[in-house]
Formats: sequence, structure tokens, C-alpha cells
Amino acid sequence: MQSFKVSQAARLLGVSDDTVRRWVDQGILPVTAASPVEIPGDALARRATELAAAAADPTDVLSSARNRFVGLVTRVQMDGVMAQVDIQSGPHRVVSLMSAEAVRELGLEPGSLAVAVVKATTVIVETPKD
Repeated sequence: MQSFKVSQAARLLGVSDDTVRRWVDQGILPVTAASPVEIPGDALARRATELAAAAADPTDVLSSARNRFVGLVTRVQMDGVMAQVDIQSGPHRVVSLMSAEAVRELGLEPGSLAVAVVKATTVIVETPKD
């Protein structure tokens, strides 16, 4: 089982090293017996899932889509008939290319609440070299 140093765990969870140490002290995250202290990968994955509770989805629809990112529009660039819309959803930046007409109809502007729904036929997963 892979384990992670406190600084690595903090970076992966998007929190400070002190927060990870506090969670260890509170028993929220277990540690290995190794020195320096390391957090087991499976425990880190569970905590990441707990923290990933997204903002409430403002849409009132039923959908089969599972890859939904609720966030705030941070940038809109329109050029003729096309537009680029950037959404920040927690630590994730989602970029969508759409028609300028759609941007206007949806009223998208920086600060707007939006949901990015992603349908992908290919997902690439990478791991670091050992």
C-alpha cells in the first residue's frame, strides 16, 4: 500500500500541512508506524472523497450524467460566433467551448453559478514514474 508524507497529502487534498497534522491528531487520518509520519493511500483516498462533496447542484433535473462540476464562471471570451467559458469547481478548472449565442442565452458572465456536465468517451489516467 502506498503512503504519503504530510506535505504530499496536504497538496493532494488541497489543504495546508497543519490541517493534515490536525486531522492526524484528531484521529481523522491514520498514520503509518514509519518515521517520518506518513498517511496510508487508502485513508487519504477516503478523506478526499469526503471532502469532495460538491456544492449543491442548482438545476432541477434528473440526469444520467455523473460527471457534473458545480462552480463559478471565472472567464468568458467571445470571438464572433464562438466563446470559451472557464468554470472553477473546487480545485478543478473546467473549460467549455460553445457558441456565443449559448453564452448570451444562459447569461454566463464571471461570477455566474454554472454546472459543467462532462461526457467523455476517453479518459486517460496517469501515475508517476517510480
